[in-house]
Amino acid sequence: MNTPFDLTDKVAIVTGASRGLGKAISIGLAKAGSNVVAVDVLDVGRTIKEVRRLGRDSIGVKVDVRKKREVEAMVKQTLDRFGKVDILVNNAGIIIIAPTVEMSEEDWDKVLDINLKGQFLCAQAVGKVMIKQRSGKIINISSINGEFVFPNSAAYNASKAGVILLTKTLAYEWGKNNINVNAICPGFMETPMLWDIHKDQRQLVKKRLRDLPLGRFARPEDFIGTVIYLASKASNYVTGHALFVDGGWTLGWPGIKRLPLDPALAQALQNLP
Repeated sequence: MNTPFDLTDKVAIVTGASRGLGKAISIGLAKAGSNVVAVDVLDVGRTIKEVRRLGRDSIGVKVDVRKKREVEAMVKQTLDRFGKVDILVNNAGIIIIAPTVEMSEEDWDKVLDINLKGQFLCAQAVGKVMIKQRSGKIINISSINGEFVFPNSAAYNASKAGVILLTKTLAYEWGKNNINVNAICPGFMETPMLWDIHKDQRQLVKKRLRDLPLGRFARPEDFIGTVIYLASKASNYVTGHALFVDGGWTLGWPGIKRLPLDPALAQALQNLP
């Protein structure tokens, strides 16, 4: 049955699609009916296999989103295969943790180039196609760091704040072309990136869980519904919005009394990676 959330025969490009959030988004879009172009510098074979298992078409494209020629080639391959681009999910991103006085210029450039420049280049290349089509949905993945400061994360904070303003700028410029541009700002999420950041920091993990009204970190699958909403006609009158999907973490910023850690949750922490 056709619903406002139906994506049957749509064509979606998802960057950072090899694992974690990007893989979950790709599979979620396929379940809603979309064909998927899985983009990453890493192998996307598993993502493609899962999408095809759901009866949707999928191709993989190896792309460094920092490089304009590779991004433009990605769009050409998409058009050659599918003839259109309906959805872009700008998900590729990295984080490098370091005190600001110690962060190297190279690390700063790498984070900003992948997280912000990469989203700009992908949106620009896909936007040209969507303007000609006079339709399209662009979803940029930002972060709670785009508005709330975390120490030792200057480059990441700046890049994710930039994504929010890039989103609003594109929404303003391209609205007349029937293109919706929105951002999703995830909170703490159970991905390899999160566990790498929290390695050997059990007390920090406990504190962050205590700060969450929903009492758990997000799983990549928790964002699928939000992506489908923003990719579908259900959100046709929503643009330039940064939607926080954070388990309520931002409700307690700053200074609000934190919730007690549930005893069962505290016990479960003993089994964390």
